[in-house]
Amino acid sequence: MAETMKIVAITGDHEASVIEVAKPEPGKGQIRMRVEGCALCTFEQRMFTGVVPVPKPFIGGHEVAGYIDAIGEGLKPENYPIGKRIAARTFYSCGHCYGCRHDEGNLCVNGNEHDKSWMAYPGIGGLEQYMLIEPNMLYFMNDELPLEKACFAEPLACVLNSIEKGQIEIGDDVVVIGGGIMGQLHVMCSKLRGARVIMSEPDEARREIAVKLGADVCINPLECDAVEKVKELTDGNGAAVVFNTTAVAAVAQQAIGMVAKLGRVVMYSSQHPDKPIEVSPNWLHNSEAVITGAVSPSLRSFRRSCDALSKGIIDPEKLVSGVFDIDDAQKAFETAIRPDTFRCIIKM
Repeated sequence: MAETMKIVAITGDHEASVIEVAKPEPGKGQIRMRVEGCALCTFEQRMFTGVVPVPKPFIGGHEVAGYIDAIGEGLKPENYPIGKRIAARTFYSCGHCYGCRHDEGNLCVNGNEHDKSWMAYPGIGGLEQYMLIEPNMLYFMNDELPLEKACFAEPLACVLNSIEKGQIEIGDDVVVIGGGIMGQLHVMCSKLRGARVIMSEPDEARREIAVKLGADVCINPLECDAVEKVKELTDGNGAAVVFNTTAVAAVAQQAIGMVAKLGRVVMYSSQHPDKPIEVSPNWLHNSEAVITGAVSPSLRSFRRSCDALSKGIIDPEKLVSGVFDIDDAQKAFETAIRPDTFRCIIKM
Protein backbone atom coordinates (compact mmCIF):
# COMPACT_ATOMS: atom_id res chain seq x y z
CA MET A 1 0.00 0.00 0.00
CA ALA A 2 1.38 3.40 -1.02
CA GLU A 3 2.41 5.80 1.72
CA THR A 4 0.29 8.92 2.13
CA MET A 5 0.86 12.50 3.22
CA LYS A 6 -1.25 15.49 4.19
CA ILE A 7 -1.75 18.53 2.00
CA VAL A 8 -3.58 21.80 2.49
CA ALA A 9 -5.77 22.68 -0.48
CA ILE A 10 -8.01 25.64 -1.16
CA THR A 11 -11.34 23.95 -1.85
CA GLY A 12 -13.64 26.98 -1.97
CA ASP A 13 -13.86 30.69 -1.22
CA HIS A 14 -12.66 31.11 2.37
CA GLU A 15 -12.23 27.35 2.62
CA ALA A 16 -8.99 25.44 3.23
CA SER A 17 -9.09 21.67 3.64
CA VAL A 18 -6.59 19.08 4.83
CA ILE A 19 -6.55 16.11 2.42
CA GLU A 20 -4.56 12.87 2.34
CA VAL A 21 -2.90 11.98 -0.96
CA ALA A 22 -0.13 9.65 -2.12
CA LYS A 23 3.39 10.57 -1.05
CA PRO A 24 5.52 11.28 -4.16
CA GLU A 25 8.64 9.29 -5.02
CA PRO A 26 11.67 11.16 -6.39
CA GLY A 27 12.52 10.34 -9.99
CA LYS A 28 15.87 10.66 -11.70
CA GLY A 29 17.59 13.89 -10.72
CA GLN A 30 14.86 14.85 -8.25
CA ILE A 31 14.95 15.62 -4.54
CA ARG A 32 12.12 14.94 -2.16
CA MET A 33 11.81 17.78 0.31
CA ARG A 34 10.08 17.27 3.64
CA VAL A 35 8.28 20.58 4.00
CA GLU A 36 8.36 21.51 7.68
CA GLY A 37 6.71 24.89 7.30
CA CYS A 38 5.01 27.09 4.73
CA ALA A 39 4.16 30.76 5.20
CA LEU A 40 0.94 32.15 3.74
CA CYS A 41 1.84 34.86 1.25
CA THR A 42 -0.59 37.52 0.02
CA PHE A 43 -0.89 35.40 -3.15
CA GLU A 44 -2.27 32.43 -1.19
CA GLN A 45 -4.51 34.78 0.77
CA ARG A 46 -6.01 36.19 -2.44
CA MET A 47 -6.68 32.66 -3.70
CA PHE A 48 -8.33 31.81 -0.37
CA THR A 49 -10.65 34.83 -0.54
CA GLY A 50 -11.44 34.33 -4.24
CA VAL A 51 -9.74 37.54 -5.42
CA VAL A 52 -7.40 35.39 -7.54
CA PRO A 53 -9.45 32.66 -9.23
CA VAL A 54 -7.87 29.20 -9.32
CA PRO A 55 -9.12 25.70 -10.15
CA LYS A 56 -10.21 23.94 -6.98
CA PRO A 57 -8.88 22.02 -5.16
CA PHE A 58 -5.68 24.08 -5.48
CA ILE A 59 -2.41 23.58 -3.59
CA GLY A 60 -0.66 26.89 -2.95
CA GLY A 61 2.48 27.52 -0.98
CA HIS A 62 5.83 28.90 -2.09
CA GLU A 63 7.41 30.29 1.11
CA VAL A 64 8.74 26.94 2.23
CA ALA A 65 11.47 25.51 4.40
CA GLY A 66 12.28 21.95 5.41
CA TYR A 67 14.94 19.33 4.83
CA ILE A 68 16.13 16.80 2.27
CA ASP A 69 14.15 13.59 2.76
CA ALA A 70 15.24 11.47 -0.22
CA ILE A 71 17.11 11.81 -3.52
CA GLY A 72 16.55 10.20 -6.89
CA GLU A 73 18.85 8.33 -9.22
CA GLY A 74 21.83 10.26 -10.56
CA LEU A 75 22.35 12.52 -7.53
CA LYS A 76 25.35 12.07 -5.24
CA PRO A 77 24.38 11.60 -1.57
CA GLU A 78 27.39 13.61 -0.43
CA ASN A 79 26.07 16.61 -2.37
CA TYR A 80 22.54 16.31 -1.01
CA PRO A 81 22.78 14.95 2.55
CA ILE A 82 19.57 13.54 3.99
CA GLY A 83 18.26 15.72 6.81
CA LYS A 84 19.98 18.92 5.66
CA ARG A 85 17.91 22.10 6.23
CA ILE A 86 16.89 23.72 2.94
CA ALA A 87 14.62 26.30 1.37
CA ALA A 88 13.16 25.91 -2.11
CA ARG A 89 12.80 28.53 -4.81
CA THR A 90 9.57 27.18 -6.24
CA PHE A 91 9.50 29.76 -9.05
CA TYR A 92 10.58 27.78 -12.11
CA SER A 93 13.11 29.24 -14.56
CA CYS A 94 13.45 27.46 -17.90
CA GLY A 95 16.94 28.76 -18.70
CA HIS A 96 16.27 29.57 -22.36
CA CYS A 97 13.60 32.30 -22.61
CA TYR A 98 14.37 36.03 -23.00
CA GLY A 99 14.36 36.74 -19.26
CA CYS A 100 16.48 33.72 -18.38
CA ARG A 101 19.02 34.45 -21.11
CA HIS A 102 19.40 37.92 -19.63
CA ASP A 103 20.23 36.39 -16.21
CA GLU A 104 16.83 37.34 -14.80
CA GLY A 105 15.18 33.99 -14.14
CA ASN A 106 12.46 35.75 -12.15
CA LEU A 107 11.14 37.03 -15.50
CA CYS A 108 10.85 33.54 -16.98
CA VAL A 109 7.73 33.15 -19.15
CA ASN A 110 7.74 29.36 -19.10
CA GLY A 111 7.06 28.73 -15.43
CA ASN A 112 3.94 26.72 -16.18
CA GLU A 113 5.96 24.22 -18.25
CA HIS A 114 7.52 22.75 -15.14
CA ASP A 115 6.48 19.13 -14.63
CA LYS A 116 4.07 18.86 -11.69
CA SER A 117 2.64 15.47 -12.62
CA TRP A 118 3.54 14.16 -9.16
CA MET A 119 0.98 16.50 -7.56
CA ALA A 120 -2.54 15.27 -6.80
CA TYR A 121 -4.06 18.67 -7.67
CA PRO A 122 -2.94 21.81 -9.54
CA GLY A 123 -0.81 24.33 -7.73
CA ILE A 124 2.61 25.32 -6.51
CA GLY A 125 3.14 22.57 -3.99
CA GLY A 126 4.50 24.15 -0.84
CA LEU A 127 1.42 23.29 1.22
CA GLU A 128 2.27 19.60 1.06
CA GLN A 129 4.22 17.61 3.60
CA TYR A 130 6.49 16.34 0.81
CA MET A 131 7.28 17.97 -2.52
CA LEU A 132 9.63 17.12 -5.37
CA ILE A 133 12.19 19.69 -6.42
CA GLU A 134 15.19 19.84 -8.72
CA PRO A 135 18.75 20.68 -7.61
CA ASN A 136 18.58 24.21 -9.05
CA MET A 137 15.57 24.95 -6.82
CA LEU A 138 17.39 23.98 -3.61
CA TYR A 139 19.22 26.34 -1.27
CA PHE A 140 21.05 25.16 1.85
CA MET A 141 20.37 26.90 5.14
CA ASN A 142 21.81 26.83 8.64
CA ASP A 143 20.51 23.70 10.40
CA GLU A 144 20.16 25.70 13.64
CA LEU A 145 17.92 28.35 12.06
CA PRO A 146 14.41 28.17 13.57
CA LEU A 147 11.76 27.00 11.12
CA GLU A 148 9.65 30.14 11.34
CA LYS A 149 12.66 32.22 10.29
CA ALA A 150 13.73 29.84 7.52
CA CYS A 151 10.28 30.27 5.93
CA PHE A 152 11.24 33.88 5.16
CA ALA A 153 13.77 32.82 2.51
CA GLU A 154 11.40 33.50 -0.38
CA PRO A 155 9.78 36.78 0.76
CA LEU A 156 13.13 38.23 1.81
CA ALA A 157 14.57 37.18 -1.56
CA CYS A 158 11.79 39.12 -3.31
CA VAL A 159 12.66 42.19 -1.25
CA LEU A 160 16.39 41.84 -1.89
CA ASN A 161 15.65 41.81 -5.63
CA SER A 162 13.77 45.08 -5.10
CA ILE A 163 16.59 46.55 -3.00
CA GLU A 164 19.02 45.72 -5.79
CA LYS A 165 16.84 47.63 -8.26
CA GLY A 166 16.81 50.60 -5.87
CA GLN A 167 20.63 50.89 -5.87
CA ILE A 168 20.72 52.44 -2.40
CA GLU A 169 23.92 54.25 -1.44
CA ILE A 170 25.14 55.12 2.07
CA GLY A 171 23.47 58.33 3.23
CA ASP A 172 20.52 58.12 0.84
CA ASP A 173 17.03 59.10 1.89
CA VAL A 174 14.77 56.13 1.22
CA VAL A 175 10.98 56.16 1.43
CA VAL A 176 9.10 52.92 2.01
CA ILE A 177 5.39 53.27 1.30
CA GLY A 178 3.34 50.67 3.15
CA GLY A 179 4.00 49.02 6.51
CA GLY A 180 2.93 45.48 5.66
CA ILE A 181 5.40 42.63 5.88
CA MET A 182 7.14 43.51 2.62
CA GLY A 183 7.40 47.15 3.60
CA GLN A 184 8.93 46.18 6.94
CA LEU A 185 11.48 43.95 5.22
CA HIS A 186 12.33 46.88 2.93
CA VAL A 187 12.95 48.99 6.04
CA MET A 188 15.35 46.41 7.49
CA CYS A 189 17.28 45.96 4.25
CA SER A 190 17.45 49.69 3.49
CA LYS A 191 18.97 50.35 6.92
CA LEU A 192 21.62 47.70 6.25
CA ARG A 193 22.47 49.61 3.07
CA GLY A 194 23.15 52.74 5.13
CA ALA A 195 20.05 54.77 4.32
CA ARG A 196 17.90 57.12 6.35
CA VAL A 197 14.51 55.41 6.09
CA ILE A 198 11.17 57.20 5.97
CA MET A 199 8.08 55.02 6.34
CA SER A 200 4.68 56.20 5.05
CA GLU A 201 1.91 54.16 6.70
CA PRO A 202 -1.51 55.12 8.11
CA ASP A 203 -1.68 52.35 10.74
CA GLU A 204 -0.12 53.33 14.07
CA ALA A 205 0.82 49.79 15.11
CA ARG A 206 2.66 49.23 11.85
CA ARG A 207 4.50 52.52 12.24
CA GLU A 208 5.61 51.44 15.72
CA ILE A 209 6.94 48.15 14.32
CA ALA A 210 8.77 50.05 11.57
CA VAL A 211 10.57 52.16 14.18
CA LYS A 212 11.62 49.03 16.07
CA LEU A 213 12.98 47.57 12.82
CA GLY A 214 15.00 50.68 12.00
CA ALA A 215 12.80 53.35 10.39
CA ASP A 216 14.13 56.83 11.21
CA VAL A 217 10.95 58.77 10.44
CA CYS A 218 7.34 57.65 10.11
CA ILE A 219 4.62 59.58 8.28
CA ASN A 220 0.87 59.15 8.60
CA PRO A 221 -0.35 59.95 5.06
CA LEU A 222 -3.89 60.49 6.40
CA GLU A 223 -2.72 63.40 8.54
CA CYS A 224 -0.43 65.19 6.08
CA ASP A 225 0.45 65.52 2.43
CA ALA A 226 2.98 62.69 2.28
CA VAL A 227 4.69 64.03 -0.84
CA GLU A 228 5.20 67.46 0.66
CA LYS A 229 6.33 65.95 3.95
CA VAL A 230 9.00 63.90 2.19
CA LYS A 231 10.21 66.99 0.36
CA GLU A 232 10.30 68.92 3.64
CA LEU A 233 12.39 66.16 5.23
CA THR A 234 14.80 66.14 2.30
CA ASP A 235 15.43 69.88 1.91
CA GLY A 236 12.99 70.05 -0.98
CA ASN A 237 14.84 67.46 -3.05
CA GLY A 238 12.75 64.34 -2.60
CA ALA A 239 14.03 60.87 -1.78
CA ALA A 240 16.85 59.13 -3.60
CA VAL A 241 14.83 55.90 -3.63
CA VAL A 242 11.11 55.25 -3.17
CA PHE A 243 9.72 51.74 -2.73
CA ASN A 244 5.97 51.37 -3.22
CA THR A 245 4.95 48.17 -1.46
CA THR A 246 1.19 48.82 -1.62
CA ALA A 247 -1.35 47.50 -4.11
CA VAL A 248 -3.05 50.90 -4.54
CA ALA A 249 -2.61 52.73 -7.85
CA ALA A 250 -3.15 56.17 -6.27
CA VAL A 251 -0.19 55.46 -3.98
CA ALA A 252 1.92 54.51 -6.99
CA GLN A 253 1.21 58.00 -8.32
CA GLN A 254 2.26 59.42 -4.96
CA ALA A 255 5.54 57.48 -5.07
CA ILE A 256 6.58 59.26 -8.25
CA GLY A 257 5.90 62.61 -6.63
CA MET A 258 8.29 61.80 -3.79
CA VAL A 259 11.40 60.98 -5.80
CA ALA A 260 14.35 63.31 -6.31
CA LYS A 261 16.13 64.10 -9.54
CA LEU A 262 18.31 61.13 -10.49
CA GLY A 263 16.27 59.07 -8.02
CA ARG A 264 14.67 55.66 -8.46
CA VAL A 265 11.08 54.56 -7.90
CA VAL A 266 10.58 50.82 -7.48
CA MET A 267 7.05 49.50 -7.94
CA TYR A 268 7.36 46.44 -5.76
CA SER A 269 3.75 45.37 -5.39
CA SER A 270 1.33 44.15 -8.03
CA GLN A 271 -1.70 46.43 -8.35
CA HIS A 272 -5.26 45.39 -7.52
CA PRO A 273 -7.07 46.77 -9.41
CA ASP A 274 -4.46 47.82 -11.95
CA LYS A 275 -5.27 51.44 -12.82
CA PRO A 276 -3.00 53.57 -15.03
CA ILE A 277 -1.20 56.52 -13.47
CA GLU A 278 0.12 59.71 -15.06
CA VAL A 279 3.78 60.39 -15.67
CA SER A 280 4.98 63.60 -17.30
CA PRO A 281 7.46 62.73 -20.01
CA ASN A 282 8.94 66.21 -19.68
CA TRP A 283 9.46 65.74 -15.94
CA LEU A 284 11.07 62.38 -16.65
CA HIS A 285 13.28 64.03 -19.27
CA ASN A 286 14.39 66.82 -16.95
CA SER A 287 14.75 64.80 -13.74
CA GLU A 288 16.52 61.74 -15.16
CA ALA A 289 14.60 59.73 -12.55
CA VAL A 290 14.12 56.00 -13.08
CA ILE A 291 10.80 54.22 -12.61
CA THR A 292 11.10 50.45 -12.51
CA GLY A 293 9.55 47.33 -11.03
CA ALA A 294 10.66 44.31 -9.03
CA VAL A 295 8.93 40.95 -9.29
CA SER A 296 9.65 37.58 -7.65
CA PRO A 297 13.04 36.42 -6.37
CA SER A 298 16.03 36.25 -8.68
CA LEU A 299 18.60 33.49 -8.35
CA ARG A 300 21.01 36.04 -6.87
CA SER A 301 18.55 37.40 -4.34
CA PHE A 302 17.45 33.94 -3.17
CA ARG A 303 21.03 32.96 -2.39
CA ARG A 304 21.61 36.22 -0.56
CA SER A 305 18.38 35.80 1.38
CA CYS A 306 19.32 32.32 2.62
CA ASP A 307 22.77 33.60 3.61
CA ALA A 308 21.36 36.63 5.45
CA LEU A 309 18.86 34.53 7.40
CA SER A 310 21.31 31.72 8.14
CA LYS A 311 23.91 34.17 9.47
CA GLY A 312 21.42 36.19 11.51
CA ILE A 313 22.00 39.36 9.48
CA ILE A 314 18.23 39.68 9.00
CA ASP A 315 15.98 38.58 11.87
CA PRO A 316 12.28 38.43 10.88
CA GLU A 317 11.04 37.31 14.31
CA LYS A 318 8.85 40.40 14.83
CA LEU A 319 7.04 39.66 11.57
CA VAL A 320 5.74 36.21 12.58
CA SER A 321 2.09 36.51 13.57
CA GLY A 322 1.49 32.86 14.36
CA VAL A 323 2.57 29.27 13.73
CA PHE A 324 -0.31 26.84 13.15
CA ASP A 325 -0.47 23.06 13.00
CA ILE A 326 -1.46 21.64 9.63
CA ASP A 327 -4.82 20.53 11.03
CA ASP A 328 -5.53 24.18 11.91
CA ALA A 329 -5.00 25.35 8.31
CA GLN A 330 -8.42 27.00 8.11
CA LYS A 331 -7.65 29.08 11.20
CA ALA A 332 -4.22 29.93 9.78
CA PHE A 333 -5.75 31.33 6.60
CA GLU A 334 -8.43 33.25 8.48
CA THR A 335 -5.75 34.80 10.69
CA ALA A 336 -3.47 35.58 7.75
CA ILE A 337 -6.08 37.68 5.92
CA ARG A 338 -6.65 39.93 8.92
CA PRO A 339 -5.17 43.42 8.41
CA ASP A 340 -3.44 43.35 11.80
CA THR A 341 -1.19 40.37 11.02
CA PHE A 342 2.07 39.89 9.12
CA ARG A 343 3.10 36.29 8.31
CA CYS A 344 1.24 33.21 9.45
CA ILE A 345 3.05 29.90 9.06
CA ILE A 346 1.55 26.45 8.76
CA LYS A 347 3.72 23.80 10.36
CA MET A 348 3.42 20.87 7.99
